[in-house]
Amino acid sequence: MPVIDPVDVHIGARVKLRRKLMGLSQTQLGAAIGLTFQQVQKYERGTNRIAASTLHHLARALDVPVSFFFDAMEEEMRLPPAAPENVLMRRESLDLMRHYYRIPDELRRQVYELVRAMGRECEE
Repeated sequence: MPVIDPVDVHIGARVKLRRKLMGLSQTQLGAAIGLTFQQVQKYERGTNRIAASTLHHLARALDVPVSFFFDAMEEEMRLPPAAPENVLMRRESLDLMRHYYRIPDELRRQVYELVRAMGRECEE
């Protein structure tokens, strides 16, 4: 059985995160770049390595710079193997972020400040 590289897993997770934030299915993302949903699924799981040209096409389809797929990689690679589930991958978090970015800029800034203040209160 082939060994799955943690870098491929990280990049795949970032593809999945961005796809979900945009509200796209694997089929829709695949169609946007000429792939099947099965191939997108393999990329997201890290079982297939993403070629540089495909990563470029994914970045364009997902409206992010290529560097997005590598963000936080160094920190994640240092986590112990039994690290808790990434909170950003939870359905609730994805739904919240998707709706949050639909709020007009000025109101969104106010919501952000309110949530930050509430978080600080909970820490005390």
